[in-house]
Amino acid sequence: MKAQKLEALKRSMLEDIHLTESDLGQSATQLVFGYGDPQAQLVMIGEAPGKDEDLQGRPFVGRAGQLLKQLLALIQLKIEDIWLTNLVKYRPPSNRDPSDSEKNDHAPYLEKELDIIKPKLILTLGRHAGAYFKPDLKLSQEHGQAYKLKRFKTSSEVDSKILFAPLYHPAAGLYNPQLVSIMQTDFLKLKPLII
Repeated sequence: MKAQKLEALKRSMLEDIHLTESDLGQSATQLVFGYGDPQAQLVMIGEAPGKDEDLQGRPFVGRAGQLLKQLLALIQLKIEDIWLTNLVKYRPPSNRDPSDSEKNDHAPYLEKELDIIKPKLILTLGRHAGAYFKPDLKLSQEHGQAYKLKRFKTSSEVDSKILFAPLYHPAAGLYNPQLVSIMQTDFLKLKPLII
């Protein structure tokens, strides 16, 4: 049932002219929708697809995805065990940061995606995804800390059972190898919430 709802949501994004005819929709190769287990208790959210993701149509298939697989292995999980998605589902040109308007255009679809999956824990990867749920986020100080998710931006629904924790994006570990041990510590610290 969830898989069909997610497929319908993907179709609605592909039929949304506001998205497909936008500069972002026109410059990207394809929509990069979420991937993984629709029944997952854990959802991980990045900010936007990169080059490899844009070409293959799946999130986290490049070098950052390889590091993410290693981090998940620390807590005995595989990508297929979770739901993996992005806040913005079209690749920004030259891997630039997604703009506020692009994030706002894609946000209702992310929220519908989360409403379908109904995770217990959301891990955001990077400051853009984290700041979506906690606008005053200071990632360098708050990474790895779990918070009750009060609300979604476009929904009046409150579900205090959902926890959210901001993490560094795996790509940050590729550019700054010193962050990898911090990321490993965060994953291990959050493991009791995940399983």
